[in-house]
Amino acid sequence: MSLSLTDFAAIDFETANYQPSSVCSVGIVIVRNGVITRKIYELIKPEPEWYSYWNTHTHGLTAEDTQNAPTFDKVWQKIAPEIEGLPLVAHNSRFDESCLKTVFRVYQMTYPDYVFHCTCKTARRIIGKSNLPNFQLHTVAAYCGFDLKNHHHALADAEACAAIALKLL
Repeated sequence: MSLSLTDFAAIDFETANYQPSSVCSVGIVIVRNGVITRKIYELIKPEPEWYSYWNTHTHGLTAEDTQNAPTFDKVWQKIAPEIEGLPLVAHNSRFDESCLKTVFRVYQMTYPDYVFHCTCKTARRIIGKSNLPNFQLHTVAAYCGFDLKNHHHALADAEACAAIALKLL
């Protein structure tokens, strides 16, 4: 079954530690009629509020970066109306969907059953395993003509995901 998406929101979370509820930043790229119309980047005070060495080593965020940031529920109040009715697209969507569902539970928010599409799975299916050394975000983005300069920054990763989705979906 082929899927054609012209309206969607590409989303990427970074987490403070190994717990999926510990989202510390979110990047969202909204695409309407095949054109990027809005980019959103927010720092989030994580829950639980501690940073693992490995997560900080990966994305560069620390407790100092998010100590005055709003909590997820406040951030999502602003984001939800912007993405209402749009499918969400993520690279390795299982991770981002897990973060979103978990943090909704932590803040006792009603989860609106967002529909997720995975650019990693789509790339494996469309590009084929023999054409790329791996299906990591930066590799697939480069194949699709997008130069991902700031990998593991939530907005940069969401932009790469949007570029992949526009090319492959």
